[in-house]
Amino acid sequence: MKKIAALACAVLCSVGLLAGCGSGSDSAAGEGGETYRVGVIQLVQHVALDAATEGFQDALTEKLGDSVTIDVQNASGDSNTCATIANQFVSSGVDLIMANATPALQAAYAATETIPIVATSVTDYGTALDIADWSGVSGMNVSGTSDLAPLEEQAAMIKELFPDAKNIGLIFCSGEANSKYQIENIKKYLSDYGYTCTEYSFADSNDIQAVTRSACDGSDVLYVPTDNTAASCAGTIDGVASAAGVPIVAGEEGICSGCGVATLSIDYYDLGYQTGLMAYEILVNGADPAEMEIQYATELTKEYEPARCEALGITVPDDYVAIEPAED
Repeated sequence: MKKIAALACAVLCSVGLLAGCGSGSDSAAGEGGETYRVGVIQLVQHVALDAATEGFQDALTEKLGDSVTIDVQNASGDSNTCATIANQFVSSGVDLIMANATPALQAAYAATETIPIVATSVTDYGTALDIADWSGVSGMNVSGTSDLAPLEEQAAMIKELFPDAKNIGLIFCSGEANSKYQIENIKKYLSDYGYTCTEYSFADSNDIQAVTRSACDGSDVLYVPTDNTAASCAGTIDGVASAAGVPIVAGEEGICSGCGVATLSIDYYDLGYQTGLMAYEILVNGADPAEMEIQYATELTKEYEPARCEALGITVPDDYVAIEPAED
């Protein structure tokens, strides 16, 4: 069950609107016949981002019903297409833009500094928006939710599962700023555990197979952060790593399901729902995104992929939860 009621109160409290939590706000949406147009830019189609978009839509439609129209556009992994979609939304005069993933956020902010933007599936907003003195609020027309699971805890999980490993290969897309942020930070924690860490970056999907093969040749374990390009090419990564017998720890459940053995994961549906509640506060109650703190997932789960763990002879502790196979 999604912890929707808790998320609703948490978001309302974060913008100083606790008195409205659980009553009153929904009826206000329909009074006066206000209608809202929301544009969604989703970077690419994969399980995590799809779930976040679904959660966002559910939150807004539950709050606003027929009073909101949501236009979801998918950029198919192309940052230039994100920019095109963002400019179209600005030209058409939408009331709010939801940006799903970092390149979508960057495109939305480049397109408008006036239309409110809420984002989700963004790891670090300071990095994404090039804000050096990041304080937790943007000071601009942007707020949203972060999909960052604590990197220190992810490193500790790698140590827990692979205490005898020596070399950790870090695979990520060089074009994704938030992937680079994760790699730079988890590398510090892994080094503290005595691991030798080597970065293996790919520019796009065309060189993932070759980069993964090189990483497998030089690593005992691979780590893949919450990287959109890696997520969309998880099958390719899995084909190489499984053949080489090298386990992968992933930054989120979707990538783990596609190519990994374990992850410390969040629920992207809940994250998207939380973002939808923030959008509601902006649209209906006049909350200022410049002053709204970035929200984080509160529920973290250690998960494992049973089939790969069995194939590689990996025994996980009892507090890990099995990832259920995807439905056909």
